[in-house]
Amino acid sequence: MAAPFPILLCHLDELADGAARGFDPAGCGQDSILVVRQGARLHGYRDLCPHYGDTPMAWRRHAYLNATRTHIVCAAHGALFDIGSGACVRGPCLGQALTPIALTVDASGDVLLTSD
Repeated sequence: MAAPFPILLCHLDELADGAARGFDPAGCGQDSILVVRQGARLHGYRDLCPHYGDTPMAWRRHAYLNATRTHIVCAAHGALFDIGSGACVRGPCLGQALTPIALTVDASGDVLLTSD
């Protein structure tokens, strides 16, 4: 049975501008989604590289961005993804993209997963 939506992930203040963070909304012991904050915008994706559908992106917890924090990177394949669109811009999965997830920020600043 799927969890009821929305699911509270964190408060907006817990996401540093220009940083990424993984979340485990299903409570399975491994992050299944990642969120990147760019100013007031949040970008959420499934934590799975499209090159191999079951490969997590981070090389360590919350390590989803390249050194310059301009792209999401798959540590397993070196693929780079545009933060805003999730499109692969370099690597073995060109033409593919990360799977977006629906997020919202409520009036109190809570970041909510609204569907999976």
